[in-house]
Amino acid sequence: MALDRSPAVSRIIGAAIAVHRALGPGLVESAYEHALAAEFTRRGIRFERQVAIPMRYEDAHVECAYRADFVVEGVVIVEVKSLIRLLPVHSAQVLTYLRLTRLRYGLLINFNVPRLTRGLRSLINPKAGPSTLPTPSTLPTSDSSK
Repeated sequence: MALDRSPAVSRIIGAAIAVHRALGPGLVESAYEHALAAEFTRRGIRFERQVAIPMRYEDAHVECAYRADFVVEGVVIVEVKSLIRLLPVHSAQVLTYLRLTRLRYGLLINFNVPRLTRGLRSLINPKAGPSTLPTPSTLPTSDSSK
């Protein structure tokens, strides 16, 4: 069975590994986020940073309920962390972003590890099909998964 993964995911992981090799563990999240943005730019990877994710609950609409660290190539949400260890709530955060945006792929990257491969979590939104991925400019303004 083939791994269900966007080609952008491999490029993102490669960029994250380059950042981790250069900086190592122990910095704050914002340092890794800035470095990762620079590495994406250097590699020609299209991305948006601090992307507002709207939410709707009944009649209430919150234009910027959450912010994803990155949306890469219009298909992958990347959440950057620098923690002693990842907890289930961190994966839940990315899954929530995937559900609200209807994107399929998410990467949770914890840079505060000796080897970056130990800090990577790949997540998939099973309700989003590869053919229905929106571009960042067409992200939904409400949660239609009800």
